[in-house]
Amino acid sequence: MRYQRDMRGYGANPPDPQWPGGAHVCVQFVVNYEEGGENCVLHGDAASEAFLSEIVGAAPWAGKRHWNMESIYEYGARAGFWRLHRLFTAAEVPVTVYGVATALARSPDQVSAMQDAGWEIASHGLKWVDYRDTAMEDERADIAATIRLHREVTGERPTGWYTGRSSENTVRLIAEESGFAYVSDTYDDDLPYWLDHDGHGNPIAPQLVIPYTLDANDMRFATPQGFNSGDQFFAYLKDAFDTLYAEGKTGRPGMMNIGLHCRLVGRPGRVAALKRFVDYVKSHDKVWLARRIDIANHWREHHPYKPAALRPSRMDRAAFVDAFGGIFEHSPWIADRAFDLELGPAHDSAGGVHNALCRAFRAATDGERRDVLNAHPDLAGKLAQARRLTENSFHEQSSAGLNALTDTEKLRFETLNRAYVERFGFPFIIAVRDHEKAGILAAFETRLANDETTEFETACRQVERIALLRLRPLLPL
Repeated sequence: MRYQRDMRGYGANPPDPQWPGGAHVCVQFVVNYEEGGENCVLHGDAASEAFLSEIVGAAPWAGKRHWNMESIYEYGARAGFWRLHRLFTAAEVPVTVYGVATALARSPDQVSAMQDAGWEIASHGLKWVDYRDTAMEDERADIAATIRLHREVTGERPTGWYTGRSSENTVRLIAEESGFAYVSDTYDDDLPYWLDHDGHGNPIAPQLVIPYTLDANDMRFATPQGFNSGDQFFAYLKDAFDTLYAEGKTGRPGMMNIGLHCRLVGRPGRVAALKRFVDYVKSHDKVWLARRIDIANHWREHHPYKPAALRPSRMDRAAFVDAFGGIFEHSPWIADRAFDLELGPAHDSAGGVHNALCRAFRAATDGERRDVLNAHPDLAGKLAQARRLTENSFHEQSSAGLNALTDTEKLRFETLNRAYVERFGFPFIIAVRDHEKAGILAAFETRLANDETTEFETACRQVERIALLRLRPLLPL
């Protein structure tokens, strides 16, 4: 069973994005241009629009024009857009537009103003519709139609994509189209990343993803429990920026997306808060203000796609057991059982494979686990002296200097090994890479005093620790 969702991402060690000028944070403003692309019977739709307007909780009017809804959207084109245009051009802040193709076609003056200002015009789809129940072939056809119309209206094909109300197929279809520098139909990270679809159907070239936002977004002015005033909007944006800026100071620079809509933040009572935030951001020197295409180009240059050497979640059984069958000493059955778990991208790391192997080990019977303990050699014992250890065990024991003992030390280890096995029935096991000789001998003495149940569990935990240390050189941490 393979799980496609990636719950790990960059994990505890995100890359340094190397933003220009050593910026602590990259800040990116998106203006969603949807006015004229929303649901409307004049556009051939079955009902009026009902989403993201001043009419919170609006319902579609089947077969009818909704004059109030239409005029609210028209405000965004007629007044809100120009207010945002004046703000950003005066502040010399670069902008990416998510332009619905049919909306752009109905707003030639606004398109010219975007282009004159040097704004990136990315695609927001053909019409502003919900694709959750759309057949894959129909969505693919809409993507092709979007590209054609976008090129006609702007003179260029779009290189960035964001559907918004996407389907489970959207990101894959954009990657399959292969002409987009980035796709933004995710909200899952503070940094761009490469999405590799291999292993889930026909191979598709890796696609750069620049995640978007629904929290630092003026859409919350039009949703329940959202922003009720410009002060709330400003406070939220400021807190987000301050957090990311502080993280960037400590060596973890991130990216902040701000999502805007002409008909929402373009209102006078809200745009003042946006202006305060723009001024606040510009008062900081270590900020990179960028368009999304600039981010994509930067990421491609500094963090090009690199295929992973090992992808455990995409291996077949034979390859998985061959790669990890020796992690638990002489016990390949553990890897074989772990293969049957719900492995996914989160297991393409040392910690991920370790967790899967440990689950198989912990689910085994006490007798099976005891067999694993007995598969381990004595420390500095006869197998070591005869050079018959596994490669892993040889390097581990050598790392602690157990291959270079004095005669007195050898005798001490032989005595302790014999006493331990006589008491517990399995060899003394310890992750020797965590210790020096003196620490190992001290642990020997201490654990000899344990009761059998305690020591069995202690030895099992040490087996798991040894497994993790063996995995770390093989896979990302």
